[in-house]
Amino acid sequence: METIPAGVFGAEIMARADALGRCSDVAGELTRVFLGPAYGQTAAMVTEWLVDAGMTVHTDAIGNVVGRYEGSVAGLPALILGSHLDTVRDAGKYDGALGVIAPISAVKWLNQRGRRLNFAIEVIGFADEEGVRFQTAFLGSHAVAGIFDPALLAKRDDAGVSMADALGDHGLDPGGIDGAAHRREQVLGYVEMHIEQGPVLEAEGLPVGVVTSINGSTRLEVTLTGEAGHAGTVPIPMRRDALTAAAEAVLAVEKVCSAGQGLVGTVGKLVVAPGAANVIPAQVRFTVDIRAPRDPDRTAAVDDVAAAIAEICARRNIGHELRRAYETPSCDCAPWLIRRLDAAISAHGIEPRRLPSGAGHDAMSMAALTDVGMLFVRCEGGVSHNPVEAIQEADADLATRVLCHFLQNFQPNETS
Repeated sequence: METIPAGVFGAEIMARADALGRCSDVAGELTRVFLGPAYGQTAAMVTEWLVDAGMTVHTDAIGNVVGRYEGSVAGLPALILGSHLDTVRDAGKYDGALGVIAPISAVKWLNQRGRRLNFAIEVIGFADEEGVRFQTAFLGSHAVAGIFDPALLAKRDDAGVSMADALGDHGLDPGGIDGAAHRREQVLGYVEMHIEQGPVLEAEGLPVGVVTSINGSTRLEVTLTGEAGHAGTVPIPMRRDALTAAAEAVLAVEKVCSAGQGLVGTVGKLVVAPGAANVIPAQVRFTVDIRAPRDPDRTAAVDDVAAAIAEICARRNIGHELRRAYETPSCDCAPWLIRRLDAAISAHGIEPRRLPSGAGHDAMSMAALTDVGMLFVRCEGGVSHNPVEAIQEADADLATRVLCHFLQNFQPNETS
C-alpha cells in the first residue's frame, strides 16, 4: 500500500472550506440554512468537486448531493462517507463541511491512481442536519436512512413557507423523497469525519480521535401565552407577563440539566411578542434542547422540564403549549469500525484516542440503516458553532491520510 506523504491534502481542503464559507444566506457572516438562498451555489460547487474526483453525481429529492465512486465492478455495495452542508446561524466553516470536503479529496487521490476497491464509495453532502429553518434536524440523512417522516413536509419556517414548497422552489420533488432511501444490503457502513467541537483532543495534544458514542437529544418547542398590557398602568401583581414566566422557565431548564452526569440543556431561541418597549409581553415562543449520553437520563430531564414549565405557568396564570419538535436516541458506534479507525490512526504513529460525542451528527440517523463510525479532528479551543471555529491545515491533511489508509484496508465483510 502506498504511503501518502504529509501535505498532499491540506491546502486543497482548507481552500475548499474557505470557498464554502463564502456561500452564505447572510452578508458578513456564515449562515447557510436548508434550501436557503445559498443552497444552489453550495450544491453546484460540491457537485463540481465530486465530478473532478471521478464520481458520478446526483441531487436527490430532499436536496442531498450524492457522489458515487464505483468499485472494481460496477454496482458493488457502498461504504458511505459524508456530513452536512448546512450551518447554524453565524457559524464556523468546518462544522459539517470538513466531512464532505475531506472524503472528496480522498476519493480524488484514489481516482488519480486508477485505484478501484472491492466496494463502491459514496460521498454525501447532507442537505440539512442543523434544523435551523424548520426546527427539524437530520432531514437529509433521515431520507437516506429511509426514516424521513412525510408529515414534516407541512412544517413552515418563520416566513410561513412550507417545507414542501421550499423543495419545489428549488426544483425538487417532495413526493420523491422515498427514492432517496438506500437499501440495507447495498450499504456496507457509514463513516463521518467531523471536527470534535470540544477541547479534549487539543488538551491531549492529539490531532484525531475515534468516536465511541453520540449523545441522544430532544428538542422542544414551547409557547407561553399571557396578556398584553400597558407597561406603565398594569400593577406587577396583576400582570400575566409571558416573558417573566419564560425567564423562570429558562432557569428551570438550567437547574434540571445541571443535576445529571453528562446532561445538558439549552434555550437557544426565544421570540417575544408583541416586542414593544412599553407593552407587557403577551406571548413567548422558545426552544429547549436537552442532550445526554444515556436515554433514560434525557427522557427524565424532559419530563422534569415539562413539569416545571407547567407549574410556573399555573402559578403565574399563563397558558402554555409544549411539543417535541424531534427526538433522537443516543447512538453507539460499531466496535469493528472503531477498531479499523484505530488501526488507521496507529499506522500514522499516533496513539488512538476514543471519546464520546456530546453533539449530534448525521451518523445518528444513518445508524438506522447501517453500522456507523466517526473520526474526530482537533479544533482550536474546542470552539464550534461560532465564527472563530478553526482547525489546522496539518490536522486536516493528517485526518485525510488516515481516511485513505482506512479505505485501502477496509474489509466489506468484516462484521466482528
